[in-house]
Amino acid sequence: MSNPLQIKSPWPAYEWPQDKQSAVLLSVDVDAHVPFMWAHKDHVPDRMGTLEIRRFGPRTGIYRLLDLFARYEAKASFYVPALTAETNPEMLAAILEGGHEIGLHGYFHEIVSEVSDDEFTGALEASLELLTRETGVKPVGFRSPAWEMTPHMLRELRRVGLAYDSSLSGFDHPYEIDGVVEIPVQWALDDAIFFKFEGGGRDKWPYQSGRAVLQDWIAEWQALHRFGGLFTLTVHDWISGRAQRIALLEELLDTITAEMATWIATAAEIAHHHATSGNAGRFAVDGKAPEAIGTRRFGQDIGHSHG
Repeated sequence: MSNPLQIKSPWPAYEWPQDKQSAVLLSVDVDAHVPFMWAHKDHVPDRMGTLEIRRFGPRTGIYRLLDLFARYEAKASFYVPALTAETNPEMLAAILEGGHEIGLHGYFHEIVSEVSDDEFTGALEASLELLTRETGVKPVGFRSPAWEMTPHMLRELRRVGLAYDSSLSGFDHPYEIDGVVEIPVQWALDDAIFFKFEGGGRDKWPYQSGRAVLQDWIAEWQALHRFGGLFTLTVHDWISGRAQRIALLEELLDTITAEMATWIATAAEIAHHHATSGNAGRFAVDGKAPEAIGTRRFGQDIGHSHG
């Protein structure tokens, strides 16, 4: 393919550690049954189907993922809602024993649009206190449930001293937004959009072929490696802990680990690299929402045409 025009981004190339061309973040959102509890926060139905599907995660799925990462000598970041930690405290020790990172993921996996600023602050402080107490290690990272943020949330992450957030998608390498280091995510690399199927008529899309998803993930990693980006894979204990998905992840990791020029690291390690390298300040943006277009006027009439 010939391309005589060499069109380059106005942004500089991202710099990874020496001899590395790209990076990979393996991340696990340890949601278990907690989103179900948030969705039914005023009355928990006595139906067992969805609860048992999700309870597979802390019973079996999380340990299969930990074993998988150990076999590939890969460290991952686990984002744990505080209620998951309360309900399954033994999981925290297993995650730390494997040398992995534990990050914040809300208290009840509360959805941003359904809580006030004060409620977010309360949940953040309480989950930070609980995970610090239970693990003896203060978390340094946050991932918002459902990957949504507000300027207030970013200010609060800075106030409590967290090193990074991992909820937004403004670049495909680390950057800074409102002064917070952002470790970006991508929906195409989230297992839930392909395999989150709970039955009972609640599902909005059909179950996807694991083979097709694997091919897409490998293609995405190969392209991101070529562009020098960050491949952030997000899986869930109750989804990707299932047998077929473990086999899928084995094939993916076979491909990734064969490339010596990619850096597999935790989000905390990647955030530290960003903040202490020449990348710091080179990819800084603000999170302020633009002015509503309804306030704009063109001449005397909105939409007036001079044609």
